[in-house]
Amino acid sequence: MTTLTLGAAINAGLRNSLANDDRVVLMGEDIGTLGGVFRITDGLKAEFGAHRVVDTPLSEAGIIGTAVGLAYRGYRPVVEIQFDGFIYPGFDQIVAQVAKLHRRSRGTVKMPITIRVPFGGGIGAAEHHSESPEAYFAHTAGLRVVSCSDAADAYVMIQQAIASDDPVLFFEPKRRYHVKGEVDDRASLADAKPMGIASVVTSGSDVTLVTYGALVQVARDAAIAAAEEGVSIEVIDLRSLSPLDLVTVADSVRRTGRLVIAHEAGQQLGLGAEVAASITERCFEYLEAAPVRVTGHDIPYPPAKLERHHVPDLDRMLDGVDRALGRPNSLSGVEA
Repeated sequence: MTTLTLGAAINAGLRNSLANDDRVVLMGEDIGTLGGVFRITDGLKAEFGAHRVVDTPLSEAGIIGTAVGLAYRGYRPVVEIQFDGFIYPGFDQIVAQVAKLHRRSRGTVKMPITIRVPFGGGIGAAEHHSESPEAYFAHTAGLRVVSCSDAADAYVMIQQAIASDDPVLFFEPKRRYHVKGEVDDRASLADAKPMGIASVVTSGSDVTLVTYGALVQVARDAAIAAAEEGVSIEVIDLRSLSPLDLVTVADSVRRTGRLVIAHEAGQQLGLGAEVAASITERCFEYLEAAPVRVTGHDIPYPPAKLERHHVPDLDRMLDGVDRALGRPNSLSGVEA
């Protein structure tokens, strides 16, 4: 075991993938000499050379398009999108080419492309630097969409994404980059939990709280705070946003009878809506109350000084739990 920040864990995972497979190539803006704006690729160009860690022009569509060509030729490109809100110029390449070429070619062409996307708020930045675009891609058939929440998962999941023959959108919670955690750097990748399986990170019996990315820690804190009032929360880290591991969530809801889903993206047509609808279909007779969503607001990402009102925090998550339990809450008009 070793202790790494989440960012350093991704760096270590990228290093392993580069060392173990000559077909792995990293590409992105400022990822080489600078080591990336968040220093996630720091030192990799010096270690593996400019032909394996490639600084690209500022052109997301060009970067993704180049990755498509490399995948055609048998490489395993790993693309860094510098910030979440800059991915949209490459959106057409991702949903029209990357997601469809495998099926369009009847399986002849594989697209083992990993697209790393630092996402979410909490770093004091504004729109284009703090967004949560994951639902756009989770809606697109042919793409895997995953997100890590701690260093241990980041280390394993980035290697699993690169090794996958499917194209993977790898969403990294940027406000967790500097949070340290234990990483088992000697464990076999073959023995690791598949990246498509959700994790029960806190066991509980009264409410199931489902989230991913940076909000997993907030959900853990909510479980601790609720326990002081005698409420037992089961926290589930989805890890995979497409496909969703609904089996793990449904098993939990059948025991707790209540479901809260939290994410930073806006509520309308977000992942919370999909989880709520799917679990209602599977667990209707077990639900004691309607599923509750705790999300960002349906607005463009606000100025940095207002983001604390936008990103779900501990109080808003606990309020969601109160709504699921039918206790006084922000919507009930009854003072707690």
